[in-house]
Amino acid sequence: MLSGEFHHSIDAKNRVSVPAKLREELGSEFMVVRSLRGDCLRFFSIPAWKEYIEPLKKLPRAVSEKTFWFLYHDAAQVSPDSLGRVLLTKGLIYDRIRQDKHAGGSGCGCSAVVLAAHFLGQLKRGKIKNMLFIGTGAMMSPSSIQQGLAIPAIAHLVRLEGEIKDGQSV
Repeated sequence: MLSGEFHHSIDAKNRVSVPAKLREELGSEFMVVRSLRGDCLRFFSIPAWKEYIEPLKKLPRAVSEKTFWFLYHDAAQVSPDSLGRVLLTKGLIYDRIRQDKHAGGSGCGCSAVVLAAHFLGQLKRGKIKNMLFIGTGAMMSPSSIQQGLAIPAIAHLVRLEGEIKDGQSV
């Protein structure tokens, strides 16, 4: 039976190393879920996971639905790689409710989402008349970083202007 606490670090690819002794008990596939009782993750072998959720099925529906949503929303059934690492989903790493969401991002996908979701609507409504938008990115290579090499970066600057036609912005 697994017990105790393991303090871990997460690598740049959101992987955590699971100690060999734990992997032996967990098996080749296991569940990783957020704990109901605190800011930590819980690891279950597949049989132990089934045993853990069985009593929850007997709770009143209103309680069981919320509990199952919490447990399964970010749960991941994982298999360690050859070095014993497992990939953690973002929901297992971040607390959507309590964690501050002020964060930045880079790359063409992030830039397009921010531009389309927020700024273009304001530009069309005339709230923004002119803007400069810079999309940034970097060629992040784990081997370059580990070797201490420079990280090539790129930026694209775009000037956007709202037009006024017949008294309305376009």
